[in-house]
Amino acid sequence: MLLDMNSEAVLSLYRQSGALLEGHFRLTSGLHSPAYLQSALVLQHPVHAEALGRAFAERFRAAVPTAVLSPALGGLIIGHEVARALGVRAIFAERVDGVLTLRRGFSLSPADRVVVVEDVVTTGGSTRETIAVATEAGATVIGAGSIIDRSGGSSDVGAPFEALVALQVPTYDPASCPLCQAGTPAVKPGSRT
Repeated sequence: MLLDMNSEAVLSLYRQSGALLEGHFRLTSGLHSPAYLQSALVLQHPVHAEALGRAFAERFRAAVPTAVLSPALGGLIIGHEVARALGVRAIFAERVDGVLTLRRGFSLSPADRVVVVEDVVTTGGSTRETIAVATEAGATVIGAGSIIDRSGGSSDVGAPFEALVALQVPTYDPASCPLCQAGTPAVKPGSRT
């Protein structure tokens, strides 16, 4: 098991797992990019998921969270592993009619101190939505984070943010995307279409 989860070790897991893709991709945010990180290919290996979760948990342990909340689908596995390493509940929010919400009997209360965790952040939109789910339930969000921060640290999610890796990966508005202008078709490999 990997014990040192520095940026290069994390990226090495992505490369070894075939999870760092190059081409022309339409991201969940609607932006286009020449690179895509398919975290599920890394997280399908329990030993990698556990190591990433433990490394992530250490970033939040001192804040004494009571729950980890993740957006479905991409945040489920890493959220569970972070929660397991912290010894707290792992719950998730999922979309109902396009709105992120708690279902399946999950709940949060004003006594909860929540960390929002997902796999990859590009614009921070899903993280902000998940934070809103927690605050609307009365919980205090003490932090948020992702395995990979594609914004290179420029995305403001409205809470203290941690990432195991910060990358500056180009993104383009579809109207001005040089890959589209070159005639390369965009593909959508992620969890939402």
